[in-house]
Amino acid sequence: MLLAIEQGNTNTLFAVHDGTSWIAQWRSATESTRTADEYAVWLSQLLEMNGLSLQMLTACIISSVVPQSIFNLRNLSRRYLHVEPLIVGENADLRIAVRIDKPSEAGADRLVNAIGAHIEYPGPLIVIDSGTATTFDIIAADGGFEGGIIAPGINLSMQALHDAAAKLPRIAIQRPERNRVVGTDTVSAMQSGVFWGYISLIEGLISKIKAERGEHLTVVATGGVVSLFEDATTMIDHYDPDLTIRGLLEIHRRNQRLAT
Repeated sequence: MLLAIEQGNTNTLFAVHDGTSWIAQWRSATESTRTADEYAVWLSQLLEMNGLSLQMLTACIISSVVPQSIFNLRNLSRRYLHVEPLIVGENADLRIAVRIDKPSEAGADRLVNAIGAHIEYPGPLIVIDSGTATTFDIIAADGGFEGGIIAPGINLSMQALHDAAAKLPRIAIQRPERNRVVGTDTVSAMQSGVFWGYISLIEGLISKIKAERGEHLTVVATGGVVSLFEDATTMIDHYDPDLTIRGLLEIHRRNQRLAT
């Protein structure tokens, strides 16, 4: 069984694949100081609740945008799974063309998403990932990564608004009631600004990308916040929460084939 670990700045996803399908998934808050032993205690309890154990895991792949966490995640795999993990950006062969000025600067999460999208959707793509940052990445018809856009994430923007303006409260991010745009109090005004502001950001950047590229691009959205935008815009063709783990599984399979 494969343990896939996808670590973002905010959350870390642990998922187990049995060779046929994903059979378990869990999320935890990303903490760069969490040790391999702490991960093992937490993970073993969740595995047991699903009738699984650490001893059943025979492979591990890790994608992380938090460099200081990789040491502990690697030790988790070595010490408790007794396998050397594949790590995106280190020893994993992605088999993807990276067509940007500085290929080494392409984030691990963005490349994994590119692979996960390409094997599922034909033709050139725009992949939107809404997390701590909101990224818009261009994937060519042959699967090559051709650059993109990085914008502040919706939660980050809301937090900055609260921190910088003493009189603005901390509020939940949600769609305004009755889809109203103009708020009639502080909370509804903030909700509208963030929600409809991000819809406008998404629609505006998609339009500009398509105009610049001069070709039809299928738009695929993923990430922890993306479900908020479903049915709020017609410019996103597919909502795919499994994009990243599909990419990790494909990378694992590619490296298995190379090893044989």
